[in-house]
Amino acid sequence: MRVVASNQHRAHEAVELSRGRLQPSIESPKRVDIIEAALKRDGHEFAAPDPLNRELLRRVHTTEYVDFLSSAWERWREEFGDDVPAMAFNWPSRSVTAVRPNNLSGQLGYHSFAADCSIVAGTWSAAADAAAIAQTAARHVGEGGSSAYALTRPPGHHATADQFGGYCYLNNSAVAAQHLLDSSAHHASGTAAPRVAVLDIDYHHGNGTQDIFYERADVFTVSVHADPIDEFPWFAGHANERGEGAGEGWNLNLPLPLGTGFGAWQAAIEQALQRIADAGVSAVVVALGVDTYVDDPLGTFEVATSDYRSVAQRIAGLSVPTVIVQEGGYAVDAIGDNVAAFLEPFG
Repeated sequence: MRVVASNQHRAHEAVELSRGRLQPSIESPKRVDIIEAALKRDGHEFAAPDPLNRELLRRVHTTEYVDFLSSAWERWREEFGDDVPAMAFNWPSRSVTAVRPNNLSGQLGYHSFAADCSIVAGTWSAAADAAAIAQTAARHVGEGGSSAYALTRPPGHHATADQFGGYCYLNNSAVAAQHLLDSSAHHASGTAAPRVAVLDIDYHHGNGTQDIFYERADVFTVSVHADPIDEFPWFAGHANERGEGAGEGWNLNLPLPLGTGFGAWQAAIEQALQRIADAGVSAVVVALGVDTYVDDPLGTFEVATSDYRSVAQRIAGLSVPTVIVQEGGYAVDAIGDNVAAFLEPFG
């Protein structure tokens, strides 16, 4: 399988506020190191990313947000003059009356929703490179490849159109989906509008991807995840969230109780796959989080390494071009084997 990866992610080593303590982020460079070693062991073909298409990025994120994120560290250094990570200290209620502040500290709160994210000197370069990796994997598939894997870090599925959080800054899975759409539209000879599905199987709901495509009918967003009544991101991911406007019916959430075992998880994915097949999409983006693993420190599901292979076989059975984008997974000793098991059925 074509694996798109780079070392730019190493520039991003952030801190997070967890249980009242500021600590190094659990989302660390070691995650990618272990995945990369496992995939090289298995003989996968590695490729470097193309330069990031900023216009593509602005099709899934607001221009205001992209401009903020790309300049936040330099502005922070100019204002405070040290290398302390930039973090918000207040988060407004995001209502229709919320007005974006001029001040950097206020904008950090406006454009974030969780204290598990900070901005350091290498955050923008790493996040932009991760988006470029997803873009490149989608290009490979759009040009005729059956599948490709984007080894992205930081992850992306929690990043909304204009907010970061959940370790995510730019939505890599959304970038891949948008690229596939644009590519399909460019090459289409018929009149039918292209459609793509995003299947998110991370332990946590893909709230950012849902937000980006919620009012659109060209991307079918499906997420199988821990019930947000009990788990992060808390405020999105319920079964009654089905899309709005043109996107009504184009968002499917399948929340599962804490402690879900493989049988129930697999059954939910089977339901998702049937809905995706019925939607008649031309390509699928799999937002692959392996924090569903039985020993993951941030999850409660009971999924074994071999189970990822079984589920991937069913997804591959859709027989549509597939881009796999790395999301969560924090049991670092097992993360390489888990990802390798999932990729095996795709060749």
